[in-house]
Amino acid sequence: MATQQSRSAARLMMAPAVVLLLGWMLIPLTMTLWFSFRRYLPLRGGDLGWTGFDNYVRFFTSSAFWPSVQTTLILVGGVLVITVVLGILLALLLDQPMWGQGAVRVLVIAPFFVMPTVSALVWKNMFMDPVNGLFSHLWRAVGAEPVAFLSDVPLGSLIVIISWQWLPFATLILLTAVQSLDNEQMEAAEMDGASVLSRFRHLVLPHLSRAITIVILIQTIFLLSIFAEIFVTTGGAFDTRTLTYLIYQRVLESQNVGLGSAGGVYAIILANIVAIFLMRIVGKNLDR
Repeated sequence: MATQQSRSAARLMMAPAVVLLLGWMLIPLTMTLWFSFRRYLPLRGGDLGWTGFDNYVRFFTSSAFWPSVQTTLILVGGVLVITVVLGILLALLLDQPMWGQGAVRVLVIAPFFVMPTVSALVWKNMFMDPVNGLFSHLWRAVGAEPVAFLSDVPLGSLIVIISWQWLPFATLILLTAVQSLDNEQMEAAEMDGASVLSRFRHLVLPHLSRAITIVILIQTIFLLSIFAEIFVTTGGAFDTRTLTYLIYQRVLESQNVGLGSAGGVYAIILANIVAIFLMRIVGKNLDR
């Protein structure tokens, strides 16, 4: 049993790491809040003084604000639907005995370790290019006109690219949950005449609910800040500008750090609203 002295020693040893972690989080947040109330133009005069809530009003009333929020939510929702549905199907498939099962699992999980910029470039140039892409050759092979995916269906193309990268993560978490299923319970249900769909609905899906919740929560946190894939493929054009990309444009392209910082605060607020919503609606599964 730990004594008071050992607890004090443990706190003392953990203190530097805790202070460093808090500083790593709080210093950028404090600077963002500070700049959001100032007119700061690095290449056009520098710090021009206090502006109050002017940056917040300008960013909120901008014609690009609500479309960027809508695009962000559609992108996040589309990726979550695809990765969760296909992740469940892949997890059930990979749980079945097959030849080379270990190699297949490694190949399925491999895309998660590819850099976002690299995966976006591969999809853009090797698959979705309207002239030399694989899809364009397949379209011509069946006598159809090639599709310029990144300009004709840009948001759908981005959802596919990002889903391809995040599907292995969902599959890995869900596969772990599938492997913990009670085989005796499944066999008993099969002997009682329960169909495959009934066993999936009443046994498998409730068992996976906790894993699905974890996948949704973790992916949402990262998907709300998606940037590299958009930068490499569409550059924010064709209605693919998310809130994160809008902030980038305000800070680096417009050289308005104050306005971009106000957008960063809005992004934090949006992330917290989405997180609270998910914890209330989806996160209830964690209490079961």
